Amino acid sequence: MTSSKNGIGDFALLGGKAAFHRPRHVGQPAFPHKEKILARIGEAMDRRWVTNNGPMIQELEARLATYLGGIEVVTVSNGTVALELLARALDLRGEVIVPGYTFVATAHALRWLGLSVVFCDVDPATHLLDPARVEALITPRTSAVVGVHLWGEVCATSALAAVCARHDLRLLFDAAHAFGCSHEGRMVGGLGDAETFSFHGTKFFNTFEGGAVTTRNGALAARLRLMRNFGFEGFDRVSALGINARLSEVAAAAGLVNLDHLEETTVSNRRRYLLYRQALSGADGLRVYPISEAERRNHQYCVLEWNAPATGISRDAVMQVLHAEGVLARRYFYPGVHRMGPYRTEQPDLRLPNTEALGDSVLVLPGSHAVSDEDVERISELLRAVLRFGPELQGALAGSASPTTSPRS
Repeated sequence: MTSSKNGIGDFALLGGKAAFHRPRHVGQPAFPHKEKILARIGEAMDRRWVTNNGPMIQELEARLATYLGGIEVVTVSNGTVALELLARALDLRGEVIVPGYTFVATAHALRWLGLSVVFCDVDPATHLLDPARVEALITPRTSAVVGVHLWGEVCATSALAAVCARHDLRLLFDAAHAFGCSHEGRMVGGLGDAETFSFHGTKFFNTFEGGAVTTRNGALAARLRLMRNFGFEGFDRVSALGINARLSEVAAAAGLVNLDHLEETTVSNRRRYLLYRQALSGADGLRVYPISEAERRNHQYCVLEWNAPATGISRDAVMQVLHAEGVLARRYFYPGVHRMGPYRTEQPDLRLPNTEALGDSVLVLPGSHAVSDEDVERISELLRAVLRFGPELQGALAGSASPTTSPRS
């Protein structure tokens, strides 16, 4: 595709024509099988059974358990509640170690329960929790470690398990990005003491809104099922403290249909990712986050690391340029959870260099159902144009340069 950006005046932010009239989003919900979902919702309405562990919830849990390798699956209302219930079910106390580079809900779910969140830096290459740094943070008050699988890639589970075993700690995983992914040939879901999933509408597998806790521990699963339903064991028998964390039949209906088409979604996602990787191969100043080819991956995210010194333009300026073109790229987990409220005021001197560097450099591009092959080509060419005109664009956006047609060499 020939570039339509022959000078910085051609960029939409500086008066040119936008590349897209309809915005392309990251994580935009898509329902290509809408009629099937509506039909299954109609079944629930006809039965007059739309919540309270209905037949579609039971079917969904059974199918998920089989898909994930014969483990226990406890569906809940969302991914945040999944982690809250799990922490309560395991009776966690004191401090819990989590990565600073994650969605804020990972920390909030624990802090909401009164636990002390201890932030750990990540490996700059993988973006995942660094086991050596984890071990250095363990104190007598530590009760658990929460690893977070990101972009469909999986934590260093064996190393983290060894650390936790040495210190008699619980090991949990936030697997919100990793549904449909494998580790050492087995599906993610049975790692550590338990894992949590989000089935939010933006996720690879969604139930509109929802989540689950998965585990190989049958007793833990039974306790979670009590807790998600006010502690009820029968019609009039309450045997434990609990809340309302149930998933609805409507959500399960969407999940069952989406599960039927999981493989075609995976194939589509992988195609978009590989097109981006090929189109941006060899581009100086950016790195496409590498997705493992040795394991099963959902390929939902195309993640760039932007090198501002090498390109002469900051990641945030690139995002401004793309947004004006209708490409709603996202900077994920910026500026690091440890620098968000309330944590930044409690630990103002805490520095996590790798987390902060990623917060300043990561840019996630629209993928999956949100884009076509042609869209990927056009977005990639936009990025190459930004690379050509990086310093000039940065200067113009700062108000310190006038438009020029001289590209960066």
